[in-house]
Amino acid sequence: MFDEIDPRNPIPLYDQIAARIRMAVAAGDLAEGAALPSVRQLAARLRINPATVVQAYRVLEADGFVEMRQGSGTYVRGVAADRRRRAQEDQAQRLARDLLDEAAKLGIPGEDVVHAVKQELGVRTR
Repeated sequence: MFDEIDPRNPIPLYDQIAARIRMAVAAGDLAEGAALPSVRQLAARLRINPATVVQAYRVLEADGFVEMRQGSGTYVRGVAADRRRRAQEDQAQRLARDLLDEAAKLGIPGEDVVHAVKQELGVRTR
């Protein structure tokens, strides 16, 4: 789940971590009541400052995805189906934005990206 956390990415690390956990919850990969790695464990695994993990967990708690229990850990909360779907849609929007940003850096027009995505999906175009 955390393999794609990239310190060179312009998106802050805490936001990358939070996004990965949101997606895992939305996809059902993390069930209600599942324990997340401890702050120290995740910080060591990602080789980042523990404060960054705390910040990610606090954002997730504010969004209603996890519950932080003092001295016990951080656990996944039950998330309604509509909220899981919204999280998936938000992530899809971020992915599309990132893809279009990267294409623009390479000089590829957005229309060409859309065409390529449709081809990958098997949608007839042009």
